[in-house]
Amino acid sequence: MREPGTGRATWAMQSLFEHLLEPHESAELGVALVTQPPGVATPLHRHDREAEAFYVLDGRLDYQAGDELFELYAGCFIHLPAQVPHAFRIRGDSPARFLALTAPAGLLHLYDEVGIPATERRLPGADGLTPEVEIPKWVEAAPRYGMTVVGPPIPE
Repeated sequence: MREPGTGRATWAMQSLFEHLLEPHESAELGVALVTQPPGVATPLHRHDREAEAFYVLDGRLDYQAGDELFELYAGCFIHLPAQVPHAFRIRGDSPARFLALTAPAGLLHLYDEVGIPATERRLPGADGLTPEVEIPKWVEAAPRYGMTVVGPPIPE
């Protein structure tokens, strides 16, 4: 049982990751509540080991899974098996909030490694890391987590 605001939180990707189920609590499943501002995008990438799933609570995302492009909004769910190249971009004028699940659980440590502990339950501002500081950390850490970048982000 985890009450709201009681888990660890990380600022990474200009976003807030609230840890709901940690790898030390379950090796099989990791769960985070993610809040991301409009415009945030990942490059097209794949995970060698982890399957991922997302359940959108608020906001809109364009999501590429393999060769398919989806528009996700509140109530949408998507599952991505390991090895499937994928990317997303937050659309609209308001942040997106979604549950992010990974199986097995270890992938959530990547966000801790490249980000910083969140001092509050909000999106980071000037107190977060800039992309110029964070991106080299992603490049260095991603291979240890079986993550490979295979293409550019979804265009703006």
